[in-house]
Amino acid sequence: MPLSHDHIRTTVEAYLARHPHERDQLGPLLDALERPTDIASRSTFTGHVTCGAIVVDALGHVLHVLHLASGRVLPPGGHSEPSDESLAATALRELHEETGIPPQAVTPWPGYETVPLDIDIHGIDARPGKGEPGHQHFDLRFLFRLRAATAPPVVLQEEEVGGVEWRAVDRVASPSLREKLLKVPLTVEPKTANASALIYNDRGEYLLHLRDYFPGRIWEPGMWSLLGGGREPQDPTLEHTVRRELSEEAGLGIADLTPFGTEYASDDAGGTVPIAVYAGRWNGDPRELRLTEGVMLAWFAPQDLHRLRITDTTSDLVRRHSASHPTSAASRSGIARQKEGRPAPPHGTVLNVIGVHLYLERPDGTVLLGLRHPGSPFAPSTWHVLAGHCEQENAITCLIREAREEAGLHIERQDVELVHVVHHIDKAGDQPRMGLFFRARAWSGEPELCEPDKCTQWAFWDPNALPDDLVPYTRVAIGKIQNGELYSETGWPA
Repeated sequence: MPLSHDHIRTTVEAYLARHPHERDQLGPLLDALERPTDIASRSTFTGHVTCGAIVVDALGHVLHVLHLASGRVLPPGGHSEPSDESLAATALRELHEETGIPPQAVTPWPGYETVPLDIDIHGIDARPGKGEPGHQHFDLRFLFRLRAATAPPVVLQEEEVGGVEWRAVDRVASPSLREKLLKVPLTVEPKTANASALIYNDRGEYLLHLRDYFPGRIWEPGMWSLLGGGREPQDPTLEHTVRRELSEEAGLGIADLTPFGTEYASDDAGGTVPIAVYAGRWNGDPRELRLTEGVMLAWFAPQDLHRLRITDTTSDLVRRHSASHPTSAASRSGIARQKEGRPAPPHGTVLNVIGVHLYLERPDGTVLLGLRHPGSPFAPSTWHVLAGHCEQENAITCLIREAREEAGLHIERQDVELVHVVHHIDKAGDQPRMGLFFRARAWSGEPELCEPDKCTQWAFWDPNALPDDLVPYTRVAIGKIQNGELYSETGWPA
């Protein structure tokens, strides 16, 4: 089955969440994803996807091969095939075909299990002899490391590859790839990777696993969590890991699993553990599954998660997936209306995510901004006002709670006023969001880093000299607040 546009789009958007400044230069790829043509097929000459394997050895050197067709020295890679289960699997298959290095000999670099290290768009010359016009390659490059201290024997694909070379990072052929590799500590031994399954049904509910309560023996004891676990030596990819874990823990097989993103959790020692999350649809009864670990499995709607003993990261993950799947949300809403005898909504109605934002202005006119963590799923390493999503609470209560939890600030309800509303989307077709900006006329306390996994720095900025790396709709809102304007829209088609 060819790689779907949804899988490619999800992968590209996860990459752009880390590199938002590259959105314009990836415009041709984003435009191609909006067309009905199959950009996973090598016969789509308006442009198609290729995948590369960036393999690093124990010394931090990067594998290159001599491609005979172009005469260029590049990392291994090539076109996708209908049998490839994911973009990363395409890269691994090409690595094996071109060099003989099997998928089991490498492991994804933590944090890059489902997200490319680099995406490059480049032109390919016409090949009249093969009936191929000039076209573009959308090259997604995935980062791996060798499992062993030395590389396995190389068996070249003689008709396509003329030799191999391990190059130091400063000699990597691609400038954009070289720039990103120089920012990765390639000689540091990475931690073991993990994978989890985000399973949902047509009712918009999510399958959660209640762990055994054995403190000190298992991770997150007595908590509701996702099924999954750590990668084993026999797992060629993290998708194999999550499929094995589903089978071992619950006897469960999911036909289609799609990479959703990479999450970060804290282990017992306080370290950060990367977790590749794969999403899949299943409509069965969890009571009929053969559970070998934990207490039970059950379906939960996102709005009921606040009743559970569940980590914030898992809860946020479920809510983000739900928000990005308006079809499931609309289906869930329709079922509720049928039960209550209410009329169906107008055609095209979708849920809007409500976010609250704190506009905190000192007497000198400077405004509080926070620098988001590099591992944040939304706007990593980017400045933003203190903000959060409404849960089972009104907006002002949410604002007061978020200010206390994120920055240790204490705000009273009577000191809060609404100063701006921004209705925004990232791009056409995305889940719409309504951002409520509240001014705190008075508060107590100074901003503290209460959640360093979300925010790494608080600072007050002059509204006339805001940082370049600021969330775009936040920049718009601050400007409107300065002008006394109550409403704005961003991201909507003109």
